[in-house]
Amino acid sequence: MKLLLHICCGPCALYPVRELLSKKFDKITGFFYNPNIHPPSEYKRRKDALSEAASKIGFEVVIPKYKMEDYFRKTLSKEDSPERCLLCWGLRLTETADFAKANGFDVFTTTLLVSPYQDHEKVKEIGERIAGEKDVQFYYQDFRPGFKDGQDQAKKENLYRQKYCGCVFSELERVKVK
Repeated sequence: MKLLLHICCGPCALYPVRELLSKKFDKITGFFYNPNIHPPSEYKRRKDALSEAASKIGFEVVIPKYKMEDYFRKTLSKEDSPERCLLCWGLRLTETADFAKANGFDVFTTTLLVSPYQDHEKVKEIGERIAGEKDVQFYYQDFRPGFKDGQDQAKKENLYRQKYCGCVFSELERVKVK
C-alpha cells in the first residue's frame, strides 16, 4: 500500500514516519502543503528542516508551490475564531487527499495527529469526512504517544523546532500582541 503523509514540519514527522515505516505500507511519501505558515521566511525554515529530516530518514517529500493566499482566502474573517483552525486543517487535508487520489496513493494521513496542541478528534473527523468526499482512504493512528520522542530526536539532530502552529494569528496569540 502507498501512503501519502501530510507533514506540518520536520520534527512532527519524525515519529509518525518511523511508525508508518514499521507498518504494512510499501511506500510512504511526505506532502508539505502548509499555506498557513507565515511569514514566508518561517515557511522556508520549516521546509528546509523537513528536507533535512527526510534526507536523514530516507523518504521522499513532495513540496507543492507555497500559496499563502489559499490560507487567507479560506480563513478570511475567522482570525479570532476556533473555526479558523478547522478551516485550515480542512484546506490542508483536502489538498492532500486530492494529491493522493490523483497520484495513485491508497491512503493519506497527517502529522497533525502527533501534536498534543491540536484538537485531535476534530483533525480525525475532518480527515475521515474528506476521505469520504474524495473517495480515498484516510488512515488514522494516534501518534501523540511519540510526540516527546520526536521532539527529543529533533533537538538531538539540531532540527529547527518552531514555537507556534505557523499561522500569523497563532503567532500573534503566542506573543500576546493586540
